[in-house]
Amino acid sequence: MKIRLILALFAAVTILLGGCASTSTSEAQSTPAEQMAAFQKSYDRVQVAVERADSVGGEWRDTDKLMASAKAAAEAGDFAKAQKLLDQAMSEAENAYNQAMAQKGVGPRY
Repeated sequence: MKIRLILALFAAVTILLGGCASTSTSEAQSTPAEQMAAFQKSYDRVQVAVERADSVGGEWRDTDKLMASAKAAAEAGDFAKAQKLLDQAMSEAENAYNQAMAQKGVGPRY
C-alpha cells in the first residue's frame, strides 16, 4: 500500500515538473524579436494606464522612471527584468488612478 502511494506521488511530481520544464523551454525558444514585441505590447498597455491616471491628476512621481528603466532593460535583452519593472509601473498607475478618484472633491473646508 505504501509503495503505491509513493509511486503515485512520484508520478504526480514528475508530471508537474515536466509541465514546468516545457513552459520554460518554450519561453527560451522565443526569438528576441518576439520578446521585444511582447514587451512593447505590455509597455503600451501600461502607458494607457499611466495616461488614465494622469487624466485625473493622479500620476505618481516614479512611474515614468520605472517605465524608462523597463525600456532600457528590454533594449539590453533582459526581458524578465523589463517585465518586472512594467508590472511595478502598472501597479503604480492603477493605484494612482484609484487614489485620485478616492480623493476627488476632498480638500480643506474653509
